[in-house]
Order: sequence, then C-alpha cells, then structure tokens
Amino acid sequence: MMKASCLGSNRPLSGQLYKYTNVVKGWQQRWFAVDPESGVLSYYLFDGPGDTVQPGQPARGEAHLAGAVICPSDEDSKTFTINCASGDMLKLRATDARARQEWVNSLRAIAEVHTKAMGANPPLQPREQLAVHDAMASARQQLQTTELSDAALARCIESSDSPFLHTDPDLLLLKATSAASMQCLLQCLGILLRQQQYATANIKNSSSDSH
Repeated sequence: MMKASCLGSNRPLSGQLYKYTNVVKGWQQRWFAVDPESGVLSYYLFDGPGDTVQPGQPARGEAHLAGAVICPSDEDSKTFTINCASGDMLKLRATDARARQEWVNSLRAIAEVHTKAMGANPPLQPREQLAVHDAMASARQQLQTTELSDAALARCIESSDSPFLHTDPDLLLLKATSAASMQCLLQCLGILLRQQQYATANIKNSSSDSH
C-alpha cells in the first residue's frame, strides 16, 4: 500500500513498508512518510491493516535523503536499501515489485533535488578547505590502522591451534562485528570523500565562472 503524491505536491509521499531491524527481530511493518519540502523520511510504529498513524504521533526514526543513495536489492524483487550520507542504512521491503519501483523512483527524485540544493550552499573558504583536507587525511590514516588491527584479529582467531576457538560463538561474533564495523567506517569515509570532491568541483566551477 502506497500513497504516492506528485513530486511537485506539498503532500508527503507515504505508505506501508517492511523494515529490517536485526537478525533477532527480522522484518517489521512500519508506516513511512517523506516530506518533499524537507527531504526527510520518517517512519512510525504500524500494526498493519486497520491501524493508522495518529496526528502528532512521534516518529520511530528519521533519515535525511540529501546525499542518499537508493538501490534496489538483488536478493528479491521487493527489497531496496537507502544509504544515507550520514552512514546510516535502511533496508526496506515493499509489498511487490511494482511498489518497490514506485518507492525507488520517488525517493531518488526527492534525494536528487535535496542533494543539488546541498551542493548549492556557499563553498568553504580556502582555510576551511585545508582543515577539511587535513581531517580527511587523518581519518584515512586512522582507518588504515584500524583495518590492519581488524585483519590481525581475524588471523589470530583463524590461525589458533585450539579447535574450540574456531567455533567459539563469542569470538565468531567479535570477528563478524569487527569486520562489519570496518566496512561501515569505510563506507562513511567514502561518502565524506565524495562530498568533499563535489564541494571542490563546485569551487573550481565558481572560480572559472567568475573569470
């Protein structure tokens, strides 16, 4: 079920989707609403047909679509993901393939509008640009160190002489959590680098236009 308004309308895009929470809770029904003006996706507790979101009901969570990447999933014809510029990711499932495509198209259109608006903000001054470059370089160095530590942890667990360590649930969880956290940090850095490149390109374009 989806109530998709025209993108030029002030009414929010809204409808029911399933949100993947975690391995234990799995998929849960939520009511999603997007405000095209603010570019914010909000979701609410929702018990299914017959249930309604009450006016003033607090959102269970929010995600800003500016800079977000919306991708259909390869696992099936209903699932898609929203990778936010903040590094957060929402894994969602529509009722069918057609509904998924409607959501993906609409969310991409709204995200594109707000991403362009974000890029139109005044560029950073040269001194601020240098500070950003230094911060990015420092973040890359820290991540390289962390990546080496993650690899060392994995080798330590895998090369242990004790067969019990290979199947110890706590160690396996530690290894998986470490690897997942590493991937998340790398994705976040990638998003920040793309935003930096975009801002740098805007500065160059602005400079060439002024001459």
